[in-house]
Amino acid sequence: MTSVSQAPPGARGARLPLPPRGLDAAVAAIAFGLTLGLVAGARGADRGLDALGVVLAAAATMPLTARRRSPLAVFAATAAASAALNGLGYAQGPPFGPTVALYFVASDERTRSRLRETAAVVLGIFAVHLGATAASEGGFPTTPILFGVVVWGGAWVIGDQIGQRRQRLADLAERASRAERDTLREARLAAAEERTRIARDLHDSAAHAINVILVQAGAARLLQERDPAAVREALATIEDVARETIGDIDQLIRGLREDGAGEPIEAPAGLAALETLAARHRAAGLDVDVRIDGPRRMLAPRVDQAAYRIVQESLTNAARHGRGGASVEIAYGPAELGLTVTNALGPAASGAAPDGHGILGMRERAALLGGTFEAGARGGRFRVHARLPYAVERRGR
Repeated sequence: MTSVSQAPPGARGARLPLPPRGLDAAVAAIAFGLTLGLVAGARGADRGLDALGVVLAAAATMPLTARRRSPLAVFAATAAASAALNGLGYAQGPPFGPTVALYFVASDERTRSRLRETAAVVLGIFAVHLGATAASEGGFPTTPILFGVVVWGGAWVIGDQIGQRRQRLADLAERASRAERDTLREARLAAAEERTRIARDLHDSAAHAINVILVQAGAARLLQERDPAAVREALATIEDVARETIGDIDQLIRGLREDGAGEPIEAPAGLAALETLAARHRAAGLDVDVRIDGPRRMLAPRVDQAAYRIVQESLTNAARHGRGGASVEIAYGPAELGLTVTNALGPAASGAAPDGHGILGMRERAALLGGTFEAGARGGRFRVHARLPYAVERRGR
């Protein structure tokens, strides 16, 4: 019973590529064999194949194994040995070793940085080669000159074209790699910008909710014995605000997920929710007056959301640091949306604009849209004013 060994699938007919040094050795061996065959099979030459001819043939081809280290030096060595073969009367023919070496010189990328030195060496070696041939023939080597120009010139042109093609492919690969890196970098920047936006929305939503809950909880504590109905209303407001804020936070956190799975995330609130925002603050004890100037118009999502967040943060600051009430004015102009929120300052408030994250966030929102933002206290009142162009400008940061 005989056992038959089977090759794994796909292994039949597959060939392992030669390593670079193995390939160079194969090229050198082929050139050496061709040179030996030329010397041994020539008729009418002064000398036949002998030990010196074998040594010179090896010297004219075997240095090709080191052509990756220094192709110009390999060309000089092989051409010198080939010139010795011609000068000593061995058979004349195509100088296989120097021709292959010249091809490698022309295709090497280092040649372009030292083209003048390479040309001097090649022309000098060519002159030596022709001089050796002329000494062997005893006359002017017209035919060897033309033959050498054709053979060596062809080797140079082919090698130069191969080198240029290799360089073009390398440049294309580098440009593709650079484009891929740029795409990844832009994706990371876009993700970072989106996370920053989510962080701002989370801050605005949480700060607003906490402020409303704080006011309602304080009112419930003060009225728990005198007005149970007001206490129940305050607790209901706290419950509604807490539930809504938890929903907002859950929505924002889902936007931070890397996998992008799940249901589509709803867009953040815009000016359509302004009345709901004002009613909530009125329930918390802040008298909010809203005025709309100009015909309403459809806003870009980023402008609409930024306008809502600016008003929301301004009312939160008014409830926290002001007293009495706040007025909100929304002006739909020809090219931009105007937002103005004013409130009376409380007794403990300073005359300068707050230096917290709220003011910074509002200013950044307006700047990202190409708009302007002003905030400051004057005459006992604090005023926030922003202008947001309808056409969104994407500013660098």
